[in-house]
Amino acid sequence: MKLVVPLILIFNLFFITSTHANVNYHIDLTTPEHHLAQVEVQFPPTQLSELAVDLPVWRTGKYQVLPLADSLRYFSAKDEQGNSLEWRRSASGEWLVQLTEPTSVTISYQLYANTLGQRVSHIDGSHAYLDASGVFVYSPSFRQHKLEVSLKVPQQWRSYSGMNRGENEHSFIADNYDILIDSPIETGINTHKQFNADGRDYELVIWGEGNYDVDKMVDDLTLLSGQASVIWDDYPFKRYVYMVHATSGASGATEHLNSTVIQRPRFSYRERKDYLGFIKTASHEFIHTWNVKAYRPQGLVPYNYQQEGISELLWMAEGSTSYFQSQLLLRAGVITPKEFLEDLAKRVASSQMTPGREVQSIAQASAGQWVSTGGDYAKNHSANIYSEGYLASLSLDFSLLSDTDLKRSYRDVHRQLYRDHRIPTGYTVKDVQHILNTLSGKDYGDWWQSHINQPLVIDFETLLKQAGLKMGYGSDSKAIAFSGMTLADDKSRLNHVLRGGPAWRAGIVAGDELVAINDLKVTAKGFKQRIRDFAAGDTIKVTLFSDQRLKEVELTLAQEQSGKLVLESVVKPSRAQKAFFKAWLGIEWPFDSKGKFKS
Repeated sequence: MKLVVPLILIFNLFFITSTHANVNYHIDLTTPEHHLAQVEVQFPPTQLSELAVDLPVWRTGKYQVLPLADSLRYFSAKDEQGNSLEWRRSASGEWLVQLTEPTSVTISYQLYANTLGQRVSHIDGSHAYLDASGVFVYSPSFRQHKLEVSLKVPQQWRSYSGMNRGENEHSFIADNYDILIDSPIETGINTHKQFNADGRDYELVIWGEGNYDVDKMVDDLTLLSGQASVIWDDYPFKRYVYMVHATSGASGATEHLNSTVIQRPRFSYRERKDYLGFIKTASHEFIHTWNVKAYRPQGLVPYNYQQEGISELLWMAEGSTSYFQSQLLLRAGVITPKEFLEDLAKRVASSQMTPGREVQSIAQASAGQWVSTGGDYAKNHSANIYSEGYLASLSLDFSLLSDTDLKRSYRDVHRQLYRDHRIPTGYTVKDVQHILNTLSGKDYGDWWQSHINQPLVIDFETLLKQAGLKMGYGSDSKAIAFSGMTLADDKSRLNHVLRGGPAWRAGIVAGDELVAINDLKVTAKGFKQRIRDFAAGDTIKVTLFSDQRLKEVELTLAQEQSGKLVLESVVKPSRAQKAFFKAWLGIEWPFDSKGKFKS
């Protein structure tokens, strides 16, 4: 007897078995000279009458809406027979494909990839950097499906990613799109090193020529990577990839699930100051593997790739990461106590010269980060979630150390967040305050209101004295004239006029072009020295162009201290102050009896 199976049952069986089918991505990079590639995405069979195909409008690690979809051209959709499917654009990052019957769907498009500095995508004759947010479309219907990415690349190119490898050296696999979007690919002509730290495997991939020392980078990254247990109980990864771009000018960095990309100009590695910039950035992004990638504020869980994720706790995601970055390097012996304190002093001085900290709280700055524009207005009217978040973390750390007789610190807060609020849960302000209460036995509601929900005000003299430190400017420092305005390094146009400062009160604004002081021409290079020809209280005549009109104003100079702010030992530090210092940073007191750094 022949069994007749209804057609609808065949369809149902087909789609039940296809629910676990992979999404397949193919990208052809064999003609990279004009920053172009061809992308093809094959989605499994679906019964939907309309398939949404999306490209994110922002990328992880940068809380700003970006025009990512503008890099796509020649968009097309086909069914499993190769027939063209109708589609329409429904949003800046969404296409809706019309289906009349069950079928798989293949999406094709040309990709233009020339946004190196944004760390989204870049293709040229030597490499391709691919962050899925600006490269690979997805469908919400298949977001949780397993996927494979295959690359077609020029000969001699080598491909790396935090994802596991697929069938060959130029393919990668992931359990879902969320892993793909947080696992960028670097392929091209590069330098590759492998090392191990604390039982985990690491890779260093460098694209671009420069004055870097690969062996030193590996040595220091090894030391850094072994410091995670200072804060967290375990690792959210088995393998981690440090990607480095030695560029012709682009700079910045972005954290990812088990990798990071760090960009610095190619000749900014050799000098100690430059190298510190690199290794601190590496530490920052490494810490993000826990703080943001393993646990993050509720407003960002889960990621909504098509719209903003608002949270008042971005200062903890970014500022606290900045706070911990030099501490791990100090404990690892990669930087010295002197270098650590110089960095802290620089941050304190910068905050004091940023009037915006008096206007906006870091909770407000966190919630508004998606529309933060930077520049002169931000300096005068905004708090920065990185720099002020660092100082809020410092203040909170010192409060916990003091309230618990040095038994608990801010590290314990992040250890607990990692234990209790790993993705996909997310954490809230109440969760953080509960942890603070549990650790200290005290209610931190008032502290939170005064430090987080209101503009941050810190008495640094009193705060740092607990750790045996004081602020100063050195014995050769003196009072000098202060104008309250700064010029771009190579231009005569003002880039900042500090709110409430002498230039601000005189009616000078950012963008004005400085011409002369007391009728004598002044240049960007000689501006600072020219101001030092005068004394605080002197009134000078400033000639400038404002909106292309010549303008003269009188400006009465204020006073500032010459030299850099430094942190040094108090006279005769007590045993309690030295103990506080060690509990804070995990190292012994670094000064000798004369207040000099020990060799």
